[in-house]
Amino acid sequence: MLITVRRLISNTDETLSAIYVDDDLQCYGMEDERREVKVAGETRIPAGTYPVTLRTEGGIHPKYEKMFPDMHKGMLWLQGVPGFSWIYFHVGNRDEHTEGCVLVAQDTHIDDLGTITLRNSKAGYMAFYERVIDAAWHGSLQVEIIDEVKL
Repeated sequence: MLITVRRLISNTDETLSAIYVDDDLQCYGMEDERREVKVAGETRIPAGTYPVTLRTEGGIHPKYEKMFPDMHKGMLWLQGVPGFSWIYFHVGNRDEHTEGCVLVAQDTHIDDLGTITLRNSKAGYMAFYERVIDAAWHGSLQVEIIDEVKL
């Protein structure tokens, strides 16, 4: 199964994407901005294709077990990202929630100043997670991140 993250809009703080699962639009995503030199927790990951596995260790897993008790089996963890570690798909609405990861949500909003906000993140995450969890569980999930915006 393939998750495709198509980066569409980027500004000085955040990057907005459309996220597809096997070519079907599933949700929207947000990452940090592009940087020439990585700043931990403040830089989007390089475009490319990466395997996605499940991670059940660490502090975020128990938090998500409580938040989504009927469906959570582990964090969706992007592997093999050069210079990055502990990159997940997770909930959040604003740039400060990304921590270098990919946020997912049902809807998005861009205000008059160009600030991007995600809306309905928990609902978007649940639908996204349920769609891809079996492939992640069986080791057959990948993400392809495509820069359609050059900023």
